[in-house]
Parts: sequence; C-alpha cells; structure tokens
Amino acid sequence: MVTWGVAWRSVHNSLINPAVLVPSLIFPLFFLAAFAGGLSSVGKVPGFNYGPGYTAFQYVFIVLQSSAFGGVFTGFAIARDFEVGFARRLLLAAPHRTGIVAGYAISAMVRSLMTVVIVTAVALIGGMKIFGGGVDLIGLYSLGLLVNLAATLWACGVGMRLRTIQAGALMQMPVFILLFLAPVYVPEHLLSGWITTAASINPFTALLNAGRGFVAGSPTSVGIAFAAAAGLVVVMLVWSLGGLRSAERAGG
Repeated sequence: MVTWGVAWRSVHNSLINPAVLVPSLIFPLFFLAAFAGGLSSVGKVPGFNYGPGYTAFQYVFIVLQSSAFGGVFTGFAIARDFEVGFARRLLLAAPHRTGIVAGYAISAMVRSLMTVVIVTAVALIGGMKIFGGGVDLIGLYSLGLLVNLAATLWACGVGMRLRTIQAGALMQMPVFILLFLAPVYVPEHLLSGWITTAASINPFTALLNAGRGFVAGSPTSVGIAFAAAAGLVVVMLVWSLGGLRSAERAGG
C-alpha cells in the first residue's frame, strides 16, 4: 500500500507541477531538434553507414537520456519531500520502508514512459525511419526502463542522504557526464582521441550500440547491454538502500 501511495502521489505531483513536468518534456524535445535537426549533416560523413538515418541514430540516445533524467528528476522530488517534512513523516508511518523507494521508482518509470511516447510521436512526425520490428522496440524501451531505474536509485540515494534540493547538482552531473562520454554524435568506430578510451569503458556505450541496433533491425551487443544495465541497477539499489538507512538514522 505504501509503494502505490508514494507512486501515485509522485506521478500526480509531477503532472500538476509545471516546474517538474515542463523540463522533463522540453529537454528531450530540444535535444531531438538540436541533434537530429541541426546536426543532421553529420550523417553524411564517410563511414557513418547507419541505415535508418541520423534522426533515428540520435533518437536512441534521446530515449535513453530522457529515461536517465526522468530518474534524476524523481530524485529532486525526493529531496523536496524531505525539505517539506513529508518524507520524514512517511518514514515514521511506513511499516516497510523499502516500499518507499519502490514507490518512487514506479513513479519514475511511469513518467519516463510518458516522455518516451511523446518524443517518439514527434520523431515519427518528423520523418524518422525505424527498420526494427516490435520485438526490437521492446528491447530498446526495456533498456530505457533499466536506465531509468538505475538513475532513480542513484538520485534516491543522494536525496535521502543529503535531504535537500541543493543536492540536485550532485544527482545530475555524474549522469550527465556518463551520458556524454559515450558515442553520442557518431558511431563508436568514428571516435578519435581520448574520447575513444572513455567511450570504450563507459557502460552507456554498450546500451547505445544495442539500442541503435534494435532501431536498425540488426541487434548487436544485446547481452552485454542488458548485463551492463542490470549491473548498474544492482549497484544503485545498494546505494539507494544505504541512503534509506541514512535517512532513518537522521530521525526519519
């Protein structure tokens, strides 16, 4: 009951609060326009060779990026709940406090799915091509949900440890850095310099490569991508539960 109550409250608050709703929709649409539109000529460079085109190439990144930042925005909501005292009252009243973390995670997934639906509709209206079938798209969106869950658990751990909205930068910056140290603008084999090394050890690179394979109808590195995503979820779950214990010790 606690889990679903927290999930419903978080989703409801995000829908009626423009400060939360608007950024979660505007950011991915802005990146879609900037990357897929303004940088579309990048798709013509020698060696690019991505069948569905540059819009689809960037669409995969934007799906995973919006999923990640949907989790981060949920962390903002957690910190805000502590500032107004709601989260502390919830910790005192909940018989199973891990259900609180689960409730926030469910709300983040719901919000992420809503954003992905809107971004997908806009991309298709803009002429995006998808060569993959239904199973391929399920694979892509499953990766997105795992990314969303990992980011939510990360932000939850930070929010419950620091319990202030001023921790927002700490929630956001590591995710932002991880995202952009991956092959965002061109395929991995076209990277050069230090970014090549950074991308090769970045788990997000495997997720991007697999997602782009799904959209192209030629899945690649699927096992590695799902293993990387699941590993991130497990590590972040331990981190978030540590944050929950920290909040309990602080008088929750």
